Amino acid sequence: MSLPPSAHHLQTAVSTLREGGVIACPTEAVWGLSCDPDNEDAVTRLLALKGRPVAKGLILVAADQEQIDFLLSGLSDVQRQMLSDSWPGPATWLLPHRGLVPAWVTGSHSTVAVRVSSHPAVSKLCAAWGGPLVSTSANPAGASPAKEAYQVRHYFGDELDYLLPGRVGAAQRPTVIRDLLSGQIIRD
Repeated sequence: MSLPPSAHHLQTAVSTLREGGVIACPTEAVWGLSCDPDNEDAVTRLLALKGRPVAKGLILVAADQEQIDFLLSGLSDVQRQMLSDSWPGPATWLLPHRGLVPAWVTGSHSTVAVRVSSHPAVSKLCAAWGGPLVSTSANPAGASPAKEAYQVRHYFGDELDYLLPGRVGAAQRPTVIRDLLSGQIIRD
């Protein structure tokens, strides 16, 4: 797995995000695109880069469970334990958002996809940012997700504001997405 990014690279990435930028970052299996989930313009730009409709929704990725604690109230002890047992790691869960996450992130859903990442670049980036970030695969809709930085550059060229150096993790495919309330697997 990739080493954590340097303090300089983290500072540049966080500054770019605070300015409303869209960045690329290595994740567990593929490169991802990230931005500030509270910045509608940044999310709209990210969706346009991908050619992804807002109705589909996006994933929030976090450094630790505390960063998404605002989504955990109302969950049972068993549900909280399921999350704790799978995080940090390549498990994405659909959690009820109860209107606490902007519609430009949740799309047309009453849930929001959330992952506490075990990848050092994502984890350190979210920690430096101070909260969760949008994370979606770095590829235009219909194209294969980028596994290497050169593929990210090929797909998006100068349209990205920053590319956080690093390598993707050892996972062979994007994370499983499971609905916490029903247990149903949405993406295997």
